[in-house]
Amino acid sequence: ASAAPTRLPRSFGRYALFYFIGRGGMAEIYLARQKTDLGATRLCVVKQILPGLAGDPEFSEMLVHEAKLAARLNHANVVQVFDLGRADERLFIAMEYVEGFDLNDLLRRCSRDKVPLPFELGVHVVREALRGLDYAHRRTGDDGTALGIVHRDVSPSNLLVSFEGEVKVCDFGIARANDMLSVRTSQHEIDEAVRGKAGYMSPEHARGETIDARADVYATGIVLWELAAGRRMYRTGEGRDSLLEQARRAEIPPLPDSGLPDAGRLQEIVSKALAGDSSARYANAAAMLRDLEGYAVSAKLMTSPLQLGDWLERTFGEDIVAKRR
Repeated sequence: ASAAPTRLPRSFGRYALFYFIGRGGMAEIYLARQKTDLGATRLCVVKQILPGLAGDPEFSEMLVHEAKLAARLNHANVVQVFDLGRADERLFIAMEYVEGFDLNDLLRRCSRDKVPLPFELGVHVVREALRGLDYAHRRTGDDGTALGIVHRDVSPSNLLVSFEGEVKVCDFGIARANDMLSVRTSQHEIDEAVRGKAGYMSPEHARGETIDARADVYATGIVLWELAAGRRMYRTGEGRDSLLEQARRAEIPPLPDSGLPDAGRLQEIVSKALAGDSSARYANAAAMLRDLEGYAVSAKLMTSPLQLGDWLERTFGEDIVAKRR
């Protein structure tokens, strides 16, 4: 993360910003305390939209629209957006703070410490993410009309794992605004923007076609494939096509033989989630969840948030204490 742009702590509307998390292409991100008139506080994450973007009417309208949809989501497996507005002439989004790691960070730490993530815990993370996605995909407005929410950027960095073993999908509504941002930039900047996320794109998304909830199912299938294989599904490097081109082709390698229980059934689930033709894919997140839970039960891989939290504490106890401090 780059250095904080201004001295901290400082006030920002009803928030006290005290820790600079980082800066992306769209926002500066802070850990903050929300203050109420009666003196109560709670930790939260505040994303301040960069001034140049916040001043763009079309971009702001898109972001506000998507953030309003995200704010309608209230589920144990979804990071809640609870505030959207302007303060000090800055557009911002405030959301729930999850104390823990994102899955990408967790896997990096596992690699660093040469401690594999137990596959049953990986399956648990995917199952919980599917619960959150299914809820969001089925969410309707007050009149019963489907909101048509699609995450568009399901990837390990957007799956948060708390120290208590909770799993939450974050950044609903952000990816669509990022897509709008991409079409206004040069091809080089677009390539840079999608370098990471293209590794989890459905083929129809990578081709710029209209997408629906099945694109999120596909991305979740890639996460499951990688947890089972212990490596990235699409690889980069000399002589290889770009991640975006690989995503467009959707050539899915079979899972390597790693001794996982009932590997044939697991391959069937992964293959259906990763069908290149979306009509052959799981129709929704709930359908994939049912099959994955059936597999977990038969393979004796069922776990709980408590077991995941206990494993995190045993494995990364010192890191957890340091992060909390």
